[in-house]
Amino acid sequence: MFEYVGSIHMHSTFSDGTGEVTDIAKFADEVGLDFIMLTDHNTLRALQEGYEKWYGNTLLLVGCEINDKENRNHYLAFGIDEAFSTRTPAKKYVAKVKELGGIGFLAHPHEKRKHKEHPAYPWIEWDTEDFTGIEIWNHMSEWVENLTMENKYRSFLHPLRTIIAPPKETLKVWDELNQKRKVIGIGGIDAHAHKYNLVGFLEVEIFPYKVLFKSIRTHILIDEAIKKGKTAKDIETAKWQIYNSLKDGRCFVANDYVAESKGFRFYAEFDDVKYQMGDTIPDHKNVTFKVYLPGITAEIKLLRNGHIIETNKGIDAEFVVNKKGAYRIEVYHEDRAWIYSNHIRVNI
Repeated sequence: MFEYVGSIHMHSTFSDGTGEVTDIAKFADEVGLDFIMLTDHNTLRALQEGYEKWYGNTLLLVGCEINDKENRNHYLAFGIDEAFSTRTPAKKYVAKVKELGGIGFLAHPHEKRKHKEHPAYPWIEWDTEDFTGIEIWNHMSEWVENLTMENKYRSFLHPLRTIIAPPKETLKVWDELNQKRKVIGIGGIDAHAHKYNLVGFLEVEIFPYKVLFKSIRTHILIDEAIKKGKTAKDIETAKWQIYNSLKDGRCFVANDYVAESKGFRFYAEFDDVKYQMGDTIPDHKNVTFKVYLPGITAEIKLLRNGHIIETNKGIDAEFVVNKKGAYRIEVYHEDRAWIYSNHIRVNI
């Protein structure tokens, strides 16, 4: 399989970000990302003005972050050609994205921050099954929630070091949903590159795009290599290779600031057939899970329905299971959360 590494969830000057779209794409190319997914608030202007294309070796894709009239229920929507009015109820725009053939992810669903300038924007409309997945790890949300008077200078100067792990509540809901249906997990950086005065004269850019591109990434796995053609047809083909990989769950989330995660693999073998992340296995007897890390010794945890059932330390692991459930992998490197796979569902 071919692996591509990208960053999802960022904002430009078309909404509340400070970076021009072309500059954001340039930063991503300099960092070495294969793709980035722009999500300006309630607008697809970047798509309409022709910014969706290759910038060096980086493909910039354009979606949008939709919200309701209370500025809640933020939804990252991709593969659509029209934005929606903020008067549209959340259940309706989630359903509409699916109806239009797009994909969508609940953004920072369990935000709890209490800052006046940056209030929480949680997801509260859970009575829908039309969303593709959930943003299980959001850099900006965690950074703001971890901010205190004691650590603010360190946090402002070193925005990557205070990121610990996805919210437990989000992981719990994600695991519960996957016991009912496939729900994909992605990571997001929520980059805006805002500037703040720390001590009256020292202006610091918070979450610079180029810095955040090194943190929470979503890695996709596909069967055919992406061709970097410049025609509209080539770009459309490459775009849907990425979108379909996300839709199918052929992806994992990693904090690549902890360590380089490219090369991680998690799959299952049953009855001489190999099953990838996002797949469902039709039986539950003698299913073998295999995990491979990119040459780095770390703690590999196998979870079933959200509960750790086995742990192994090394560069690889093999687990045999005989129970139904939604299985996934968490990897910790030097006691830091590193990699979160998507689920392989067993006989459910």
